[in-house]
Amino acid sequence: MPQAIKSRPRVVGSRMVYGGLSVWSVALAVVFVTPFGYLIWRSFDLSVTWSDNFSQAWGPLRNTIFLALSVSVAAAVVATWLAWMLARTDLPGRRVWSVLAPLPLAFPSFVGAIALLAGFAKGGLIEELLSPFGIASVPRIDGFWGAWAVLTLFTYPYVYLPVRARLATLPHSLEESARLLGRRPFSVFFSVVLPQSVTAISAGSLLVFLYTVSDFGAVALLRYNTLTRSIFSNRLIDQATSIAHGLLLAVLALVVVVAERRLSSLGSSTAPPSRLRPARTVLLGRWRWPAMAAVVGWIGVALIGPLAVMGFWVVRGIANRGRITGPLALSFDNILEPARNTLSIGLITALVAVAAMLPLARLTARYRSKLGAICSNLVVTGFALPGLVIALAFSFWVLHSPLVSFYQSLPLLVLAYSLHFGAQAARVSETAVETVPRPLEEVSHTLGAKRVRRFFRVDLPLMSPGLLAGAGLVLLSTMKELPITLLLHPIGFDTLSIRIWTAAEELAFAQAGLESLVLVALSAVLTWFLLVRRVRFWGDV
Repeated sequence: MPQAIKSRPRVVGSRMVYGGLSVWSVALAVVFVTPFGYLIWRSFDLSVTWSDNFSQAWGPLRNTIFLALSVSVAAAVVATWLAWMLARTDLPGRRVWSVLAPLPLAFPSFVGAIALLAGFAKGGLIEELLSPFGIASVPRIDGFWGAWAVLTLFTYPYVYLPVRARLATLPHSLEESARLLGRRPFSVFFSVVLPQSVTAISAGSLLVFLYTVSDFGAVALLRYNTLTRSIFSNRLIDQATSIAHGLLLAVLALVVVVAERRLSSLGSSTAPPSRLRPARTVLLGRWRWPAMAAVVGWIGVALIGPLAVMGFWVVRGIANRGRITGPLALSFDNILEPARNTLSIGLITALVAVAAMLPLARLTARYRSKLGAICSNLVVTGFALPGLVIALAFSFWVLHSPLVSFYQSLPLLVLAYSLHFGAQAARVSETAVETVPRPLEEVSHTLGAKRVRRFFRVDLPLMSPGLLAGAGLVLLSTMKELPITLLLHPIGFDTLSIRIWTAAEELAFAQAGLESLVLVALSAVLTWFLLVRRVRFWGDV
């Protein structure tokens, strides 16, 4: 029987439009690979050799991989358990916990590290709570265990959200068949539900791995020697070692991205979603209240704990107003300006990223162009690279070109942000473009609507929910970014990330707590509107 010939989808538009989209996409891909060009160029320029430079990377590389694997496994286990408890069981108050569970995503990792250090600092909240029991001092928690705890607590929502979305759409026939055959609920979970959720778990875990590999703030504050910390500390005194470690980190991140794309492509082999009726609720019985205590305890540590620590130091700072330096130093002056700068630069970056990615998304989703697919994969490399490497690359290229006046300028900062987080906008924009029905576009063309009018009257209204979701993801990520902001921000342009980092380095816990609360409040509002309310859309991204 002859195979059916798969025809190319008919697209309304001229060859000139296709050519313009192709030129734009190629130029975009070239910009996105410039950080790799920086690493390769500098490795030859500095005569980076394996024996002298790469051999020093084994310790940081081992630490990086071990931490990323540990955080990924812990986040996958906790997030899958939490998603199942909140989606399929009769846990008391599960609607409330479902709202709170993803909110730790609003915490930047360096804010979590500051909360941990401040909580266990002398005179901190933990010491105050334990003093009635005769415990006068508490140990400092840092190194691997501190970094593992912080990153696990604030990255598990990357797994929780897609797994929760998958559980909501799983077909229920297999579960009911297993129950009819006498399987107990937990046996059904391990034999039926878990295998059907592997793709979502794996994709989320790989995102956690990638986040951990590229993290700088938490590991730097908690003094755990990973590749990002080594790159930052050696960027001035030993540039060859910094470049060598950057190359290793780039290769490691690319391997993770390729694996994530591969697993995403295999997701089509899973069972199709079913929305006919809700799954049967699992009755926890005598385990109902112990499970409730475990869920409340986890959410309390991940969400309430950091807020309580920062609030504790702010209250102490208010009670000791007038101190200029020290942990209790607190000033409300100019707190609105960094908040306004953080929100404004995030909004600008979100608009620029979506506008830049929309032509590439149309070339990929509408024209099914192989060139568009290649450019899209190159764009993803921007998300694979840590922000620290991107910042160093832009600093080098600008300082060694006629564009030196753009160094530490707002356009350069927005460009670096857009390169790092553009992949988020690109993938969501592709989904948004696919939501526009081709027959509707063809009808508007037949009725004589010009291309610009069709875009604003037909395409844009239909794509706007997806484009807004992509812009929101970029906005949220930009507000929490630290290394790019530290190295490329204009002089006098302070953001909340810079202010928090500066206060943490000076051990001004009260000031860091105040500014962290403002940043978390802004991020939490965005997380609620852009992620928690769009769990179904997240599963499609």
